[in-house]
Amino acid sequence: MPVAVVPACPAPGSAGPGLPGFSDETASYPSGMPQLTLSPRRLSTSALALAALVVTGFAPAHAQTGDWSQYRQDATNNTHVTSGLAEVFHGAVATANEVRATPVVAHGKVFVGNHDTGELQAFDLVTGELLWQAQAPNWVHSEMIHSGGQLFVGFGNRFFQDGPDGYRGTGESGVLSLDPDTGEILWRHDTPGEVMPTPVVTSGAVWAVTGDRRLYKLDPVSGAELDAVETGHISSMSSPAEHDGVLYFGGGAPAPYTFSAYDTVAEEFAWQREFPEFNRGLDDVPPAVDSGIVVTTANRTLLPGLAGPREEHTIVAMDVDAGRILWRDVIGTGPAPDNNRSGAPTIHDGTVYVGSPTTGAAYAYDLRTGERKWRNPVGVIKGAPVVDGDDVYFSTTTGSVQRLDTATGAVTGVLELEGTLAPAGPIIVDDTLVVPSQSRHVYFTPLDEIPDATAGGAGPDGSVGGFVDGLVTGSVGEAAGSAGIDTGSIDAAY
Repeated sequence: MPVAVVPACPAPGSAGPGLPGFSDETASYPSGMPQLTLSPRRLSTSALALAALVVTGFAPAHAQTGDWSQYRQDATNNTHVTSGLAEVFHGAVATANEVRATPVVAHGKVFVGNHDTGELQAFDLVTGELLWQAQAPNWVHSEMIHSGGQLFVGFGNRFFQDGPDGYRGTGESGVLSLDPDTGEILWRHDTPGEVMPTPVVTSGAVWAVTGDRRLYKLDPVSGAELDAVETGHISSMSSPAEHDGVLYFGGGAPAPYTFSAYDTVAEEFAWQREFPEFNRGLDDVPPAVDSGIVVTTANRTLLPGLAGPREEHTIVAMDVDAGRILWRDVIGTGPAPDNNRSGAPTIHDGTVYVGSPTTGAAYAYDLRTGERKWRNPVGVIKGAPVVDGDDVYFSTTTGSVQRLDTATGAVTGVLELEGTLAPAGPIIVDDTLVVPSQSRHVYFTPLDEIPDATAGGAGPDGSVGGFVDGLVTGSVGEAAGSAGIDTGSIDAAY
């Protein structure tokens, strides 16, 4: 089946879906920008590895119950883990270095990798005790996913190589598999570019997108390369969202930035869509998928302001079958973030929740219509939020977790922690909020112990509105959002 050629998006500032002048099917490319003609080219296939795949019994199926087989465990990015334990650890676990990936919680353990120094650790979920520590050859931004009795983790850094290839990731890059009980390294597969995105286990294989513009298919038992497909674009941190055997992920350089859907069963691209209007962030965002819709965000650069470089942040929703744009919205403008430029979305109960590192605010959108439900400028947000009932939890780069009301966006609670909380967002294990920090800690806080926010003397719902420790809450927050005030534009914590 050939790759679907999807027209480019409308140029910035043009009408969107449902507005006069917009036609997704007839949207034109900027002058000189050809339509996408990339087709998958298989680089290598190992018959021996394929035979091993069959013999060892890895059938094309999803992970076992209780496993964690992709970024944030679920394609919606709304991570809830039921441990099955009588109680889980409460407090702070100290790891070896900064934590910039979501801790993986599976089978009574917590698995954490470290940025910069590359330590890999397992902790007891009940006691917080360190069970073992191993070492990756380079940075670890990937989650340590757990599937089929093995751990899989990517390694590599964000620096670009010298030379004509333009690959991202200097030094050693690749994927490791470890024994989850002992930390023993079972195999290592090297790649020419970084593997900062979290791999995926599906269709009987381990899949990883990389800084060398490829999607690798690896044998989970041996690490042998079963296939390597050219994607045409660097994936910096866009961990694929896997749904029904299809991987959805964003790509960056070379232009035009492109979003891909790869069918792991058919072993070919279902479709790829070019976004020539974006030049930042699409390759950073792990998308979210639900109800036949995939959502991502991306940026484009603007003329510098008095304070320096500026960018425009946009959210886009596409149908999963053909990549047709269903809706899009310019989230706002602000100072250009130094890295992790686009916030990762979470989908729950027909609503998309997303934070912006550009505008310094949290947002909610209707999944099907794209209507913006609310906006609250609570701070710079990069990681995906987590939703629990009427509450949605956003972690900020200034070290706080903001609990917002899902209906109104009002702040109802604030948890102050140490360190920058980015780019990984919080998750929930049983009734405990788990938050990774660049302070090197992973925090475990019972949901009912998160301090309530009071606004202007009002109750914990913040319905009266006001300021709590400098944070906009309640009706004041909604008013600021409707007026288009970007607190991020004066926030130095970019």
